Order: sequence, then C-alpha cells, then structure tokens
Amino acid sequence: MRFAQTQAEIRQMIADQTIPGASYAMVTGLNVQSFVQGYQQLQPTTQPLRENQLYDLASLTKVMGTLPVMMQLLEQQKVGIDDSITNYLPEWKHPQVTIRHLMTHTSNIEGYIPNRNQLNMNQLRTALLGLDVGPDLGHKMHYQDVNYIFLGWIAGVVCGLPIQPLIKHMVLEPLGLIDSTFHPDVRKTVPTTYDEQTGTNRVGQVHDPKAQILGSDCGSSGLFSSLRDVTQFAQWMLQLTPPGKVYTPEIFAAMYMDQTPMQDGSRSFGWRLGNYQGHRYIWQGGYTGTLLLLVPDRKSALVFLSNRVHPQVNEHFMVARNRMIYSYLAELF
Repeated sequence: MRFAQTQAEIRQMIADQTIPGASYAMVTGLNVQSFVQGYQQLQPTTQPLRENQLYDLASLTKVMGTLPVMMQLLEQQKVGIDDSITNYLPEWKHPQVTIRHLMTHTSNIEGYIPNRNQLNMNQLRTALLGLDVGPDLGHKMHYQDVNYIFLGWIAGVVCGLPIQPLIKHMVLEPLGLIDSTFHPDVRKTVPTTYDEQTGTNRVGQVHDPKAQILGSDCGSSGLFSSLRDVTQFAQWMLQLTPPGKVYTPEIFAAMYMDQTPMQDGSRSFGWRLGNYQGHRYIWQGGYTGTLLLLVPDRKSALVFLSNRVHPQVNEHFMVARNRMIYSYLAELF
C-alpha cells in the first residue's frame, strides 16, 4: 500500500482525537487514492463521516479563490503587481504597500483592533484600513489574513462585485467545482465548533470571525468544499486537466516560483514554498484543519480535509499535521 506511513499518521490523529475524522486523497497524476475515515462530529453525539461532505476550508479560500481572481486581473492588466494599494483603496494611508506585498504576505501590516469580533462590517473595514505598517515591509514574510482581505476589496473595486461572487464566476464555475460554495447546505456540511452551553454545533457558518462579519466581501476565508472538488482543483493546478480559461501556462509556472521582494524562498503568490531533496513544492493550510500540498515535478498532491476545531480547537494538530507532511514527502520520493 503506497503512502502507508502517511495514512498511519492520519489514523493516529483520529485515534487520539486530534481530529474527529478526515477526508483525504493522494494524487499521483490521474491516479487518485481517496479515503474517508472517522467521524464528522464527536459532540453532542458521534456521527460518522460520509463521502463528499463539505468542509469549511478556512485559508484555502485564499489560494483556491482570491488568488486565482487576482492572477486573472493581473493577466488582463486590470491591476499591476507593483501598484500601490492606495490606487484602489484610497482610505489606506500607506502608499508604499503594493499588491505584491499583499499577495506574498510581506506587507507587515500590524496593529490591534479592540473588540474586533463585536464590530459590524463597516466598522471592521474602517479599523482594518486604519492599521499601521511595521519595519519588516518587503523584508520578511508575516502570514496575515488582512492581506487577502485587502486583495478581495481591490478585486471588488476593479470588477464592481464583492470578492465571493467574483470567485464563483471567475474560478468555481469555469473549473466545474460544483460542490464549492460560500452558502453550504447544512445537511452536507461537517460541523466546526461545539457550544457546550447550548449543546449545538456550528454547521454551515464560516468559523473565522472576520469572515462572519465581512460576509461576501471577505477574501481570506469563507469557502466550503468537498474532497472531490479540492482534489479536482489540485489536478488542475498540476496541469493534469484542461486550464479552463483561468490560468495561462505562464501563471501556472509563476505559482511555483519565489515571488517575494526579498527572494528568500518563503512564498510564491499566495502559496508557501517548500523544498524536499531538491524538489520544489507549494502548500497552504487552513485553521480549521485543511491542507493542500502540490509537487509539480511529480504531478502529485496531498489533499487533506478535517475539522480539527471540533469539538474545540486542538492545538496539537499543527505538530501532527507537519508529521503527516514529512511522511508524505518521504514516501513520495
């Protein structure tokens, strides 16, 4: 059985309740090994996972949604990679911050927003646009949701629609990702956090509080999808399926290259860069327990969907996830 150790790592995560269960796949070219194991929920009762249930993808929204929209706008020359974001968001007071900084998480936007999760949409927008820029601008990577929130707003200014409808029209529909949605059917959706006071689960509502407030204007989180769709997206990113008029060959190539201003090997556009024994790979994780890892020269991918925030956030998950990644890469090569 190929990827036996990777599968053992996942089974151990389920056994020790780091995660309730997982839907995952190993893609090797057009061959896909897919698995659905464990439970969709542990509280208030246990319920087993079913095939093709929908997961809150969290930050996979960035690379599956907002990034493809922005890459198309760059290709169409509707925005420029080194444009100041003040060209599009005049309320922002730091013209030295560019679209490249946002796309590579090198903006170093910083600051504290009091009572952030109690604000309404307009208040949160004003607060985010009032944040400062630290000394690491363009010199160091600091992963932050605000970068892709701003990119979503910029796309909205350029196209005249909120980012989430843009993702639907410019990415999900052209690629045939029929399960992927910002408005999931709760009957098909895996729960996230469990509320002990009410005895109920959050189901079909985005877990991230900023995304809850910003709604269709949030480009950092909010997408729900299935193992089938994320696997299909992975094969598309590996150029195993038709490009669907979303990316050109040049854009695909750019995804696997260092795009940071300081060229430190940390980030492409959106994706985190990695290197295993000379083989470049890209990956992105989501806070809710999701992961997509792509290895272009092997036409291979690891797709992993879980709800590690159920019944509550499990902090051990990150260590276990990294073990899974290393096992997968070791078994792949």
